[in-house]
Amino acid sequence: MNGQEPAAVVVRRVLPAPQAVVWDEWLDAEGMAEWICPSPARATKIELDPRPDGVLRIDVDDQGFPLYITGRYLELDQPRRLRFTWSCSTWQPPANSVVTVTLEPHGDEQTLMTIHHAALPPDVLDSHRSGWARISEQLDARTGHSARLAAAFGPVRCIAQAATS
Repeated sequence: MNGQEPAAVVVRRVLPAPQAVVWDEWLDAEGMAEWICPSPARATKIELDPRPDGVLRIDVDDQGFPLYITGRYLELDQPRRLRFTWSCSTWQPPANSVVTVTLEPHGDEQTLMTIHHAALPPDVLDSHRSGWARISEQLDARTGHSARLAAAFGPVRCIAQAATS
């Protein structure tokens, strides 16, 4: 790479769920908390406004070190592609990168997911390559579980009720 090209990471993974299920995972803050941070880091709060120019924010606890990711949605082409900016509070100097997630039908009830993270600061390229690989593994586990539940019981929605005494 010459000094003029922005650094990018590309991760591809076949997920065991249809395109629509994977799409929904990318727009569900509650569900996303289970897979969006490479373990052992964890999301402590997620805010999503999935519409063009809508904001996203992911607060993260990385083994006692707090940080946050901010961005804006650039494109939502359901259920094929979403693009959003991505900036981490630890990046110095501050920078805006762009994440593009492409979802393509693949085989029987599977989805080929491609994550392309462009314009990364060069010093975070390796950590983001391994981070997105781990995140895709975690999403694989979650979508596999969701697909098995949907096949057995139909679409499942979580409903919380307050306990009364």
